[in-house]
Amino acid sequence: MRTIRTERAPAPVAGAPYSQGVAAAPGEVVYVSGQVPIDQATGALVDDDITAQTLQCLRHVEAILQAAGAQLADVVKTTVFLADLPGDFAAMNEAYHSTLGGHAPARATVGVAALPLGARVEIEVVAVIAGV
Repeated sequence: MRTIRTERAPAPVAGAPYSQGVAAAPGEVVYVSGQVPIDQATGALVDDDITAQTLQCLRHVEAILQAAGAQLADVVKTTVFLADLPGDFAAMNEAYHSTLGGHAPARATVGVAALPLGARVEIEVVAVIAGV
């Protein structure tokens, strides 16, 4: 098992018992912790717009995958958490699709009462590094 760490995505909250991601051999499976839409420059959430927040989460996911030697095309499963499932699903889905394109990993989308820092979306993924 190896811990994945990149400066291109938010670090775990101080003292929090989790990593940005973990890769586990054989076939190297990468588990990316749930990413919220934090702006790396300010440390605050990006715009309150669900599209902007979804895209920011996916940028963090992609950065962590790249640090592990993987890419979005290697994702086999995603979980999307939405604070307003009925209100934000369509816009989140459009932003998600625009980023992943024709790649369609298995996915669960879950409505939750609240997310860290007041985020509207959080995304976690599991990937398998190609060619390992």
